[in-house]
Amino acid sequence: MPQKRKLVSFDWAIKRILRSKANFDILEGFLSELLFEDITILEILESESNKETKDDKFNRIDIKVKNSNDEIILIEIQYDRELDYMQRILYASSKAIVEHFKESESYSKISKIISISILYFDFGNGDDYIYKGTTSFIGMHNNSLLQLNEKQKELYKSDKVEKIYPEYYLIKIKNFDDNAKEPLDEWIHFLKNEEIGKHPKAKGLEKAKVTLDYLKMEDEERIEYNRYQKSLHDQASAYESTYVIGKIEGEKVGIKKEKINIAKNLLLAKIDIVTIVATTGLSIEEIESLNIKR
Repeated sequence: MPQKRKLVSFDWAIKRILRSKANFDILEGFLSELLFEDITILEILESESNKETKDDKFNRIDIKVKNSNDEIILIEIQYDRELDYMQRILYASSKAIVEHFKESESYSKISKIISISILYFDFGNGDDYIYKGTTSFIGMHNNSLLQLNEKQKELYKSDKVEKIYPEYYLIKIKNFDDNAKEPLDEWIHFLKNEEIGKHPKAKGLEKAKVTLDYLKMEDEERIEYNRYQKSLHDQASAYESTYVIGKIEGEKVGIKKEKINIAKNLLLAKIDIVTIVATTGLSIEEIESLNIKR
């Protein structure tokens, strides 16, 4: 069985390879499959998130695309666990709106934002691998959905309220079972495994298989890429070690507190210390230090 060609990870590609106009069609393929419409990239927008940093902590790219409304798409790739990630994507989308809005324009000219998060950590309790979030207004008394009137539809060039507000896509990579049932799944498989099958049907993947070939990298770039990958593994190991150790220590503290509470109750019940030692596993000194009057 022939060995599969190794491809560079998507986060590396999106910061260094796919920003080139010559490779826009790869990103366009991914976005077209995810959003179920043909996407054409107009430009990579300049913002703080797009500036390369020494440690590459900001794996986000802002893109202006051509679809029905020349919308702005934010793609963020996240490896580190963040409990406040929901607020992070809210902040990023809000910031993008402000950055690309001219003060002299009316509010109807505010760009539609589509936020796409590719998550490599456990996030939330859902068992699907792609989640979409939108904004809608529901009547409190009759559950009716607020609709745009005809003048608003003309003004916003949209037929639904939810299409005016930011959309959020959360791709939970770990939840994908590697069973590609549709073209979009082929992209998710690549994001998870950094490999592409022989004859991919998804848009952009055929070129990605060639453009992102690890063996075609220049020596200097390959060394830098390997260093970057090692850094990611080190960060993951450090987090895992800290999390596991912290969890174990926390469990120990909880068990110790429970034993102390049991000892206090037994002392109040005037049970002899020998029995309390045998019941709780605490030492005589620890029990006597509780200073419970008997």
